[in-house]
Amino acid sequence: MYVHETKIKVRYVETDQMGVVHHSKYYPWFEIARGEYITKIGMTYGGMEKEGILMPVLESWCKYIDGAKYEDELIIKVWIEEMNPVKMVFNYHVIRREDNKIIAKGSTKHTFVDNNFKIVNIKKVKPEMWEKLEKIY
Repeated sequence: MYVHETKIKVRYVETDQMGVVHHSKYYPWFEIARGEYITKIGMTYGGMEKEGILMPVLESWCKYIDGAKYEDELIIKVWIEEMNPVKMVFNYHVIRREDNKIIAKGSTKHTFVDNNFKIVNIKKVKPEMWEKLEKIY
């Protein structure tokens, strides 16, 4: 199983009145980490879309364990928890670098669809994409 790490430094704009990162900011971080993960295995979201494969989010969740603050250095770990030819589930751990503490855990579930948003079996319609994904799962 391949685990990718993305480093992020909390910006002031990401914090709320209490000085803690607003809960809504974790989802863009998940997206950044997921995009880097896909790129690291030799694909890009843009490339997939040009080939007619989209990956909309079906479900997402995040458990907030401790708050991140301005200028905290974070590591977002991402990996594929579950995968089959029609869906993928990514898991995420947000770790504060200073004390190596997991401050949030999350997950996003995606399906493979074509440009008409019809669910497709990626193994059948894009076997080369499936092979790249299967190698790291």
